[in-house]
Amino acid sequence: MHVEERVLAHTPPLCPDNLFGHLVATAVPGVEEWHDGAYRRSVALPGGPGVVALRPGTRITAELRVGDPADADAAAELARRVLDLDADPATVDATLRADPALRTLVDEAPGRRVPGSPDPEEFAVRAVLGQQVSTAAARTHAARLVRGHGTPLPDGLAGAGSTLTHLFPTAAALTAVDPDELGMPRTRKRTLLTLVAALADGEVVLDRADVPAARAALAALPGIGPWTVDSVAMRALGDPDAFLPTDLGIRVAAERLGLPARDRDLVARAEAWRPVRAYAVQYLWAALDHAVNTMPG
Repeated sequence: MHVEERVLAHTPPLCPDNLFGHLVATAVPGVEEWHDGAYRRSVALPGGPGVVALRPGTRITAELRVGDPADADAAAELARRVLDLDADPATVDATLRADPALRTLVDEAPGRRVPGSPDPEEFAVRAVLGQQVSTAAARTHAARLVRGHGTPLPDGLAGAGSTLTHLFPTAAALTAVDPDELGMPRTRKRTLLTLVAALADGEVVLDRADVPAARAALAALPGIGPWTVDSVAMRALGDPDAFLPTDLGIRVAAERLGLPARDRDLVARAEAWRPVRAYAVQYLWAALDHAVNTMPG
């Protein structure tokens, strides 16, 4: 096993609260954890499983634990994706600060990032699991799939005291899921199984290099609506302009901030936030009292 630590360069400012808060509040047991002052998760790499530990502070550091030293660069790149470290906070915040409704939120905590995912297929599955249920329920559903269908980590890879045990199951592995093991409504079971089959056979390709095609392919599946498509685009495909007008948290935040309540009116108002509406989502969520906005530990 190879272990190394790297400093992950980024353009300041960077607000860690919603970034690490969201990742930890939605963490899937066995795959993600907050341990020893760091967000840690398993990742699939070209040479096999790895673990990245991301620690907030004046500098963002990553501990990379990989079976093959040649995988360290790939692990570091996935770490950057998870923390959205290639964002340009000056441009984002200047765009959003121009709206009086968002100005105070931006000024109070500039540099909010979009919490990302190392694997778009994983996040698509998790987005379906999270449809119309609480964060805790979504984590429970995902943890069952991890225990039943995930790839176990090699002994010692996660390190002492870690609760990480598996990689998140691949779409191909999830095609073997028995519908009876899914504790969810029949329609959502059908949506999940349709999604994993489409991902496994290549009908749906979630390529960050072609977000429009990925969006269209997802939207064509039964049970996949705009909230799911935009969630995947925002959190896993790196679309900086994805927007969630139907999200309950966005609706509550909009009401508190005096923004339009109806979806279509909010979408019209959000035209001023283009092309960085995904970051507006982070600032709107920040107006709520929710665990995703709280720095762990």
